[in-house]
Amino acid sequence: MGAIAVSVRIIETDADVAKDAIALCAMCSRLADAFTQTGQLPLRRKPDGFAELLSAIVSQQVSVASANAIWARMQEAGLTAPAPVLRAGEGGLRAAGLSRQKIRYAQELARAGIDWVALRAMPTDAVLKTLTQVPGIGTWTAEIYAMFSLGHADVFAHGDLALQEAARILYDLPERPDERAMRVIAAEWSPYRSVAARLLWAYYRVAKQREGIR
Repeated sequence: MGAIAVSVRIIETDADVAKDAIALCAMCSRLADAFTQTGQLPLRRKPDGFAELLSAIVSQQVSVASANAIWARMQEAGLTAPAPVLRAGEGGLRAAGLSRQKIRYAQELARAGIDWVALRAMPTDAVLKTLTQVPGIGTWTAEIYAMFSLGHADVFAHGDLALQEAARILYDLPERPDERAMRVIAAEWSPYRSVAARLLWAYYRVAKQREGIR
């Protein structure tokens, strides 16, 4: 198979992350101060495809421990591809630990017929539009997929509470910015918003002593 022409800049290596972090520090002294506290930022690249999004659905609104346990059962049962998910039916998915709502979402994703290879070549807006048409895939999940599974360099999870809280602390804001306000703030960090998100998650860990993202 020939190379896919990608229309967006891709974060592929730790060096890519470091380069964008340096650019962000030059743009904003507050981000530079945060970077001195966090040190090297993680690459966080993940696989792409059906299983990664199904895992994201499994993780919604449950603890990390519960999500890991359910996903382990899904993997053990071979329920990580569209055909097995559809064959398992409601009973098989319930046995793996999925709620009624997540069973529906898993089946909807399995029926969606997403071309995962074609998705790699799409611009960010098209990726988000494609994914959020599937029930159970919200904007946050789609943004995280574009950021970490596809490696898009200029995408941000504006509704993420940890990012919002990190921004509040870093910029001494009177209250945590909502999604709309976060879009305005993050626009200043383009075209490096994916690494800005990594920096704020790392800063959140420093400021709050807990992880802001799985």
